Amino acid sequence: MIDYEKELEKYEFSHEVEQVEEVVNQTSLTDMTDIVRELLFESRGQ
Repeated sequence: MIDYEKELEKYEFSHEVEQVEEVVNQTSLTDMTDIVRELLFESRGQ
């Protein structure tokens, strides 16, 4: 069985996670909603 207290003691914070979070928050990501919206506008001639 897993001893969660021991596992938490071994935990080390990863600075890479924080760096990735900053990059993702600063980047404008296109999602499927944006793509579908753009395709609809193009198909309607707007």
